[in-house]
Amino acid sequence: MAMTMKGEVALPADKETVWAKLNDPEILKACIPGCQTLDKTGENGFTAVVKLKVGPVGATFKGSVELTDLDPPNGYRISGQGEGGVAGFAKGGATVRLLDPAEGETGCILSYDVEANVGGKIAQLGARLIDGVAKKTADQFFTAFANAVKAG
Repeated sequence: MAMTMKGEVALPADKETVWAKLNDPEILKACIPGCQTLDKTGENGFTAVVKLKVGPVGATFKGSVELTDLDPPNGYRISGQGEGGVAGFAKGGATVRLLDPAEGETGCILSYDVEANVGGKIAQLGARLIDGVAKKTADQFFTAFANAVKAG
């Protein structure tokens, strides 16, 4: 089952500061809901273990993430896939862009465009439930990330 999500988040820091935090595994690990491990495997690669609950189905996903199309400090493409055993799988990617704020504003705007595919038991739960959990998880991430940016 495929899903998409788009959005923008205003962040209280310049693009260079936000870029550094978007590439810091410790900050990302702290901001990703359910993230148990996030380890760098190369210059632009990571492995991760994330524990998620989608309705009645809980699963621990083990997977990999790769950053491509790097354009510091303006953005990148992030792609990943994970296996959750009998619960199913998830794979997808996102284009992340850091934009200048409106005139007279400070900070920057983080724009994201996500596409993902899920299969297995999780996909059987239905699009409305999965979309709701995906939006809630994204909101939790961006709230935590904005707080991490504010904290310096």
